[in-house]
Amino acid sequence: MRKIFAGKSKNMTFLGMVVLMSTTSALLNSCNFKNEVNNDPVVSSQEHPSAEIVSSNMDDESVDPDKRVIYLTFDDGPNQGTENLLKILDKRNVCATAFLVGKHAYGSKKQKDDLLLLKQNPLVELANHSFSHAHNKYTDFYKNADAVVHDFDIAKDSLKLTDKIARTPGRNIWRLNNINVTDIKSSTLAADGLKKAGYKVIGWDLEWRPSQKMTLKGSHEAMIKKVDSIFMNDLEKTSRHLVFLTHDQYLRDADSINELDMFIEKLQKSNRFVFRKISQYPKINEVLN
Repeated sequence: MRKIFAGKSKNMTFLGMVVLMSTTSALLNSCNFKNEVNNDPVVSSQEHPSAEIVSSNMDDESVDPDKRVIYLTFDDGPNQGTENLLKILDKRNVCATAFLVGKHAYGSKKQKDDLLLLKQNPLVELANHSFSHAHNKYTDFYKNADAVVHDFDIAKDSLKLTDKIARTPGRNIWRLNNINVTDIKSSTLAADGLKKAGYKVIGWDLEWRPSQKMTLKGSHEAMIKKVDSIFMNDLEKTSRHLVFLTHDQYLRDADSINELDMFIEKLQKSNRFVFRKISQYPKINEVLN
């Protein structure tokens, strides 16, 4: 598909082995200020400085041409692993977007407590991932476009979300003014209905998938190579901007927690990336046609 922004800088030697090298340079950007941290896979919660307030109108020109933007996004919270996710974000002082499922926010006292932690954390932005998560019956869910919109409306109201940024459960769908992608065509009417209702639907460029045990599959080194490959081959929906996805519930074991932590740390230390919340994605705040 045609990209929105200019291609890669001419003198760029991208990640490759550079990412895997241990460097001491810290990445200073809109919501990532590197702190001195310990190396424990799970760290205790700590007070952190508030993320710098960044204009929602930031565009590609505000990014150094030799850097790339990564949007860390996490689906299905609050859920098992949400608290561990927050500890990693606090440890690395990096921002992220949590796409929440409405019914999960009230499923248990622990989930209610985790929702409060998410709302109180300035590094985290909250977005809509439906109320029901399609009851995990995706084909049936997307047959009724009006019901899909209603489900997202319920989530928005029950979670008290102030924006209409959304991600569809079980589907990699994009509906912005400049991006229109539907991975499974039978979901087209529902996706169009969400856009008509004012929802800005965001999919993803790269997903860290689970193993059969519902833990993160593979290593952080492998994921960094995938990041490298996407940028090198210009496979992002928007050039120089990569939306990364994984799920809270995959962060329940020490190995998965450590792998995500190392993934973020290596990207930070490469000094080639800016981390932003999804509301800062290019053109997302344009009024939908």
